[in-house]
Amino acid sequence: MTAALYAYLFPTAASPSQFAPPKLLFSSKFSQIPPHFSHLSTRILRTASRPFSVAKLQSVSSMAEVMERVGSVKQQLQRLFGEAFRDKFPDELDIVPIITPCKDLRHGDYQCNNAMSLFAKIKGRVPEFKKPQAVGQAIMDSLPDSEMIRGCTIAGPGYVNVTLSTEWMAKRIHNMLIDGVETWAPEPPVQRAIVDFSSPNIAKEMHVGHLRSTIIGDTLARMLEFQNVEVFRRNHVGDWGTQFGMLIEYLFEENPNWEAAPTEAIGDLQEFYKESKKKFDADSDFKERAQKAVVSLQGGEEKYRKAWAQICETSRREFDKVYLRLGIKLEEKGESFYNPYIPTALELLSKENLIEESEGARVIYVGGITRPLIVVKKDGGYNYASTDLAALWYRLNEEKAEWIIYVTDVGQREHFEMFFAAARRAGWLPAEEDKYPKVSHVGFGLVLGEDGKRFRTRATEVVKLVDLLDEAKNRCKATLIERGKAEKWTGEELEQTAEAIGYGAVKYADLKNNRLTNYTFNFDQMLNDKGNTAVYLLYAHARICSIIRRSGRDVEELKKVGTVDLAHPDERVLGLHLLQFPEVVEEACTNMLPNILCEYLYNLSEDFTKFYTNCQVVGSPQEISRLLLCEATAVVMRKCFFLLGITPVYKI
Repeated sequence: MTAALYAYLFPTAASPSQFAPPKLLFSSKFSQIPPHFSHLSTRILRTASRPFSVAKLQSVSSMAEVMERVGSVKQQLQRLFGEAFRDKFPDELDIVPIITPCKDLRHGDYQCNNAMSLFAKIKGRVPEFKKPQAVGQAIMDSLPDSEMIRGCTIAGPGYVNVTLSTEWMAKRIHNMLIDGVETWAPEPPVQRAIVDFSSPNIAKEMHVGHLRSTIIGDTLARMLEFQNVEVFRRNHVGDWGTQFGMLIEYLFEENPNWEAAPTEAIGDLQEFYKESKKKFDADSDFKERAQKAVVSLQGGEEKYRKAWAQICETSRREFDKVYLRLGIKLEEKGESFYNPYIPTALELLSKENLIEESEGARVIYVGGITRPLIVVKKDGGYNYASTDLAALWYRLNEEKAEWIIYVTDVGQREHFEMFFAAARRAGWLPAEEDKYPKVSHVGFGLVLGEDGKRFRTRATEVVKLVDLLDEAKNRCKATLIERGKAEKWTGEELEQTAEAIGYGAVKYADLKNNRLTNYTFNFDQMLNDKGNTAVYLLYAHARICSIIRRSGRDVEELKKVGTVDLAHPDERVLGLHLLQFPEVVEEACTNMLPNILCEYLYNLSEDFTKFYTNCQVVGSPQEISRLLLCEATAVVMRKCFFLLGITPVYKI
C-alpha cells in the first residue's frame, strides 16, 4: 500500500530511499523515525486536506480524484504516465516520466520523452518493440482515462504529444480563482529547509554583494514557503573573530566612558571600523592590546562581552534599515552562536580519523583538491570552516533540516565544495548529492558599474545600500510627480507607490539575470517603463486592475456565477501560461534560479497583452469570462511579485 501510494504521489522519485537518513553522529533522537516515513505520511495528510470547500470535498470519491486536483499540470501528467509505465512495462520500475512543455503549440501542449531511452533498455528483450515509435504508441495506448487530456499523438522517435482539454483548463483556472492560488503550490521534496543568506559582517557596511545575497535568498525562501516547506531564514552574521579585539580596544581608548552613552560613543560604525583598523595596522602596542582583548572576549570577561554586544547591536540597527526597505525577514544566528559547538564537532571528526596535522594546523583532506580544509589554525584558533562544520551539525541534528541552502558570492564556491565534501566523508551527509538531507551552495556574480568594474561610488567607497535604495525610490517619486500624480493621490499613496516601484526595480534588475553572471547596475535601465523591467510589469498589473475597475463588475460575484471560457486561441494560450505557473516555481526553486520565474512573469504579461489586443473584454458577449481571465492573470502576477519580494501597485 505504502509503495503504491508513494509511486502515485512521487512519480519523479525512483524510490523512498531518496530520503534515506545519513549517518548522523550527535543526536540519537534524530534517527528514531526514518525521515522518509514521516515525510511521506505528512505529504499524504497534507494532500488530503488541501483547502477546498466542503461541498467539493464531499463530491470526491477516491484518493485518485483528490490527487487529480493537486500539484502542477506537469506533476499530474507525470502521475498519469507513471501509471502507463507500470501497466505496460511492469519490469522497468525505475522509469521516471520525462514531461516537458511543447515548444510549438501546434503539436500539443506537453510532451512525454521516455520512448527512446526506454527502447534502448528493452531492445532485444521485448521482441514486440522494433522501434522507439512502437514504445511511444504503447505508452500512449496505456494512458488511463483522464478529463485533463483531450488527445495524444506520436511524433518523431516516439514522443507522445499531449493536448490538454480546453474545458479542463478553464475549470482549473476557475477553481483557482475560487479556492486561491495556494492550491496550485507544487508538491516539494522536503518538509523543512534552511536558507542561509545576507550574512553581513558586524561593524562593516552592507554592500551590493550583500544586496544580491539578501534578494536571492529571500526569493528562494519565499518559493519554498509557497510550497508549504517550513523555512528557517538564517542570517549567519560575522559576529565573532579577531576584529572584535581591535574594535573593543579602540572603543575603550577613544571613549573611556562608553557605557554611559554606548551608541554615541561608537557614532558612525563604518568610520569607527576604519579608524580602528588604521590604528591596528600602524600601532604595534595597540595591536598587542587588541589581540589580548580577543582573549578576554572569548574568555567571557563581562566588560568585553558588554562592549561586543553593543557593537553588534549598533550594526543590527544599520542592517535593519536595509531589511526594512526590502521587506526582508531574517533570524540571526551568527558565528558566535555556533562557537560552543565547534570542539564537539571537531572531536567527532577526529574520531572518524578525518583530521590530520599539517604544518602546525589541523586539517581535513578531501578528494580532488590538493589544498586541505583547515579546521584549526596554527595558533589554535578556529576559522570559517570550523564554524561552518559546527553549524551544519546543529542544523542537521537539532533543527532536522532536510535541505540547507547557502547564498554567497561565487568566490566562495571552493570553500563550500571542500566543506560539503568533508561532511560527506564524515557521514553527516549522504554520499550521493541528490539524496536528502542535502546541501547546496547558491553562488552569484558581481554587481558592476557602467565602467565594467565593481560597483562603487566615485570616491571608490562601497555603495551604502540604504543610499542606493533611497535613490531608486526618490527617482520614482520624481517621475510620478512629473506625471501629475501628486495632484491626484494622497501623500501616502505617492510614497507607497514610489517605494513599491523603486525597491521593486532594484530587486527585479538583479533577479531577472542568471545569478551566476555579473550584471551592470544602471538606474536608467531598471527604472525604464518599457521592456523587461519591474516598472513595466507593475504598470501591466495596474492596467489589468484598471480594466476590471472600468467594467463596474464585482469580480467576487462573477466568480460565483460565471465560468471561464478559452474558446479564442489567444485565450487558450494565456490560460495555458497561467496553468504552467506551479511548474515554473518548482523549476526555479529546484535549480535555485529566480530568473526562471522572472522570465515567466514577463512572458505572462506579453501573452496578456496579445489576448487583450485581440479579445475585447468590457462590452463583449464574453465579458464575464474574460474579466475572470483578467483576474486570474492579476492573481498569478501578484503571486509572482510576492515570490520575488516585490509589492504590486493597483493604479498608476
